[in-house]
Amino acid sequence: MSTLRMAAVAAEFGRDLEEDFAVAERLIKEARAEGVRLLALPEACLGGYLLSLDDDTVLDAGPPPLAADGPEIRRLAALAGELTVVAGYCEAGTDGRRYNSVVCVNGDGVLGNHRKVHQPLSEDASYASGDRFHAFDTPVGRIGMLICYDKAFPESARALALDGAEIGVVVSAWPGARTNAAPDLVNDRWKRRFDLFDRARALENQIVWVSSNQSGTFGSLRFVGSAKVVDPGGEILAETGVGAGLAIAELDVARALETARRSMGHLRDRRPETYTYAGAVSA
Repeated sequence: MSTLRMAAVAAEFGRDLEEDFAVAERLIKEARAEGVRLLALPEACLGGYLLSLDDDTVLDAGPPPLAADGPEIRRLAALAGELTVVAGYCEAGTDGRRYNSVVCVNGDGVLGNHRKVHQPLSEDASYASGDRFHAFDTPVGRIGMLICYDKAFPESARALALDGAEIGVVVSAWPGARTNAAPDLVNDRWKRRFDLFDRARALENQIVWVSSNQSGTFGSLRFVGSAKVVDPGGEILAETGVGAGLAIAELDVARALETARRSMGHLRDRRPETYTYAGAVSA
């Protein structure tokens, strides 16, 4: 049996890149000491997220745009070493636009990159949108990556699963509810949605799911934490709760996928010829 020890992070990150790298380095060292081989840091962990998602709020200059092959990503790769590390950042596109992106690295360099496709609320005022989903091979298996709101759309994770992803890694800066916020994040309705999406995406695609998130506060946002690892049956193997921490789980990924898909294989039993749109519904 060949098992993979993996971890999802809930932690607080801000605008100061040096502070962010200090937090990332501490978490990588902690993961390494725990025998982790796959580590997921949150969305926007290099440079912080947006101060607000309200379009009537004056924002700062936003996170620093970083080149996908630039010195900051190489620095992250060097810190990763033998680990496979996933981390969110603001990507400076060669087209002159900024993208909300996530990169997968190890000591050899960049293994994969994804630009967030689905943008909530006013996020499109700060970032351009990505246009594809894809899986890629890594030393710890075939991975597909999503960012935050991407996971609210079942087609996103399904595209990764159909491309052979064994592990879905979703990085988030998912806040609590903007209106009628619960005093205790444990009871927050946006936290419940965050958790439901994680379990549903794992179960419907019968893949392992590693979900990281920001914690604490940034600007007007209060993040729900709730980093977790979910098995292909939709069961939570490890979670941080609403605070900061590492959710660590160990699993034989190949065996878990085989077992989950043996009787009812959701990908195998698809009927794509029936999934048609019958016509527009009038407004």
